[in-house]
Amino acid sequence: MPKRAEIQGIASYLPKEVLTNAEIARCFPNWTEEKISHKLGIESRPIAAADETSVDMGIKAAQKLFDSGICEPEHIDFLLFCTQSPDYFLPTSACLIHEALGLPKSGGALDFNLGCSGYIYGLSLCKGLIETGAANNVLFITSETYSKFINPHDRGSRPLFGDGAAATLISAVDTEEEPLGPFVFGTDGSGADLLIVPAGGMRIPKSPETAVEKEDTTGCIRSLEQLKMHGPGIFSFAIDRVPATVDELFRKSGKSREDIGCYIFHQANKYMLDRLQELCGLQDANYYNDMREYGNTVSSSIPLAMVDAWKSGMLKPEEWAMLVGFGVGLSWGAALVKLPKSFRI
Repeated sequence: MPKRAEIQGIASYLPKEVLTNAEIARCFPNWTEEKISHKLGIESRPIAAADETSVDMGIKAAQKLFDSGICEPEHIDFLLFCTQSPDYFLPTSACLIHEALGLPKSGGALDFNLGCSGYIYGLSLCKGLIETGAANNVLFITSETYSKFINPHDRGSRPLFGDGAAATLISAVDTEEEPLGPFVFGTDGSGADLLIVPAGGMRIPKSPETAVEKEDTTGCIRSLEQLKMHGPGIFSFAIDRVPATVDELFRKSGKSREDIGCYIFHQANKYMLDRLQELCGLQDANYYNDMREYGNTVSSSIPLAMVDAWKSGMLKPEEWAMLVGFGVGLSWGAALVKLPKSFRI
């Protein structure tokens, strides 16, 4: 019987500090608490402390996963870490997490830089490691601190993003069925400037000039060292690519809309998800759309949503779920998953 990759459990970590709509409304007089909640579907967002990093949050999520009793650190033979806000350019953040968790030195560890589609891509990497015999238990951590890239006077980005981490255990199981997959991927680097931190890397190093804050034509204030988002462009990309990706996954899997018990898309914002539900023909489906307490947590949004959907009974064991990620890059991906009865949160 072949070895297959299966998601065994997910644990999350959210920073203690919370940014509320009331605080945002005080900063931007044209916004009200009700307007933010109605348009974005967000009421509050966790924000990492000044001395709290993506590595710190990832470690706490992983410790919570181990505390559930799902497995011991010594059982992990590979660690994957998805972030766009690493502690350092080098060394690899995954190596720091590996050491902090006391994982076996015989195991592998690596970072990969991807945003809103990162969870889908990471699951595919886990599947590859397990089903080629390179690993039996993969610890996959997503962790992001976009708040550290955002100017507090950027009214386009600040209301949208929250910080958070999730740790997922993917293990080898003996089964003829494929509980993880198939996958669909897509990339369009021509849209890279739609969501970007222009300065701070090797292309445009930080300098006194890149730190200067300026107001753009929409009234958003930021420097070249901070997050720049073109909201309309990201929205157009999503409504163009996501429905086609969903259709492609149906074709690739041979399944229909009725075969899927739950749909969990990247939790971008309520308005976008409402529109995608309509365009994908999922009005009568179990379609998760709730980021009230999180905001857009980038690569962690899908696993955080999976945890809450499981708690609510929307995501059920031994039923197919469709996961769809899309955003910065531009990058997108989708996958089918089936969780076991033994799944833990």
